[in-house]
Amino acid sequence: MRFEHATRTAKGARSYQEDAAEVRADETRLTAALADGMGGHAGGALASGLACMFFVQAVAMSSAPDVGARLAEALDVANEAIAQETDEDPALAGMGCTLIGALFGPEGVEWVSVGDSPLFLVRKGEIVRLNEDHSLAPEIDKLAAMGKISWDAARADPRRHVLRSALTGTEIDLVDRSQRPLALHPGDVVILASDGIHSVSGADIARVATAAETADAAAEALLAAVEAVGDVHQDNTTVVVVRAG
Repeated sequence: MRFEHATRTAKGARSYQEDAAEVRADETRLTAALADGMGGHAGGALASGLACMFFVQAVAMSSAPDVGARLAEALDVANEAIAQETDEDPALAGMGCTLIGALFGPEGVEWVSVGDSPLFLVRKGEIVRLNEDHSLAPEIDKLAAMGKISWDAARADPRRHVLRSALTGTEIDLVDRSQRPLALHPGDVVILASDGIHSVSGADIARVATAAETADAAAEALLAAVEAVGDVHQDNTTVVVVRAG
């Protein structure tokens, strides 16, 4: 199986960019990383850039016996890179980022993620999120499902975007890992994204990704869909689109 990929990013309504992404590919495998920074403009951008760069390098250099171990090792390397940077410059204390790291190969795709950046699979017009959301949004939605608060209150809760886990150079509270390779079929589209993508509904993401004939076209169309929403508070949006063929 071959993997076609494309990366696109937009600032949205922000005056700065805290997202980062990196891809490394050879004839049979592709490693992708995407991070959404936090902790102020300079710190967030630095953290996300470091995390992606060190993660992809660590996967390439790892001698771990299996993909899951390689991804876990690379996650630790990315987190340690942030720790070293904050040790050298205490003014950067508090910076961090989310991270999705995915490795595509003949067996399919495996991933590791921290934070709320989504990893989607689009197959035959249907979309599913593959990784866990480490923000407070799922916990708030559980309260609504139990009838403890209304759904309107849940959707409007300002705490929804508060992260329960992130890479900050300290112990990582929550990590999501694939348990086994997810087999991919020709035409499948996997999307790594920062949370700016949430301006677009899942149904529209699936429609756009399915209609596009290439990864480049899908990435362009996804950012166009975000822009078309016209959110005056639009966050940075970055996508890495990987299309199996």
